[in-house]
Amino acid sequence: MRETTEKSQLLKGVLDLLVLAALSEGDGYGYDVVRRLRDGGLQEVAEASVYGTLRRLFSDGFLSSYVVPSDEGPHRKYYAITNRGNEHLVKLSTSWNEFSDAVQQILMSRSKQQKKEM
Repeated sequence: MRETTEKSQLLKGVLDLLVLAALSEGDGYGYDVVRRLRDGGLQEVAEASVYGTLRRLFSDGFLSSYVVPSDEGPHRKYYAITNRGNEHLVKLSTSWNEFSDAVQQILMSRSKQQKKEM
């Protein structure tokens, strides 16, 4: 249970980045984005979180949307990344890489210290 909570907290901090990255590969509807993230190894991602993120990113102008009729059920609302969204994706990716590198450096330093103590 605790591991799931920890992963969910980590996901909150990078969900914008992940959703934009998923949509940079091609337009998609809400559950399609969820599936892409889960296929990428993020089994913990909650549908409600992704749908909320899609709505917020749309409101912020990072995504556009359009509706595709369906003969087999309700129409689907597709999202596409905008130019502004691509620019934001680059900024978020840069921030993530810098943050991730710093965390990795700290963890490696700790690991080296632990080896010395053995």
